[in-house]
Amino acid sequence: MTGQLLPHLPSQGAELGTAAPFFPRLGDLAADTAREGRVGVVVTLPGEDSATTYHLRPPGGGPAWSAPADGTTLRPVPAQATHATLLPGRDAVYDPRARQGSVPVEIHFEDGSTRECVLVLTSSELERLYAQTSRLLDSHENALGDSA
Repeated sequence: MTGQLLPHLPSQGAELGTAAPFFPRLGDLAADTAREGRVGVVVTLPGEDSATTYHLRPPGGGPAWSAPADGTTLRPVPAQATHATLLPGRDAVYDPRARQGSVPVEIHFEDGSTRECVLVLTSSELERLYAQTSRLLDSHENALGDSA
């Protein structure tokens, strides 16, 4: 690595300009960058009821505020992940060169959507996971023995 900034890496602050503009609909959650990322529910759209701006209200209620009609300060609020499950029929893989393992998982989101992903674990994380899953299996076997 040369230490040179690469403009195509978003983590370095360069804007690619490839994202589609965000035009929220009624009821959407939006983060307002002009309000330090404050999240609100869109309650009025520009052009609706002679409004010239978006109107947002905190999700739990409270005073509404306005955002520009072009939506330039609004960003979508992604659904939060709730849990991950193992992908059926897919095995974990260990890469000896990288000294890490990967486990195919499916991430579940609060809106019901899912996304396939890979859980990458270092050698020490693999050992920790092994110890934890071993304890879980022991607890499972003890619970089965108690119910017999």
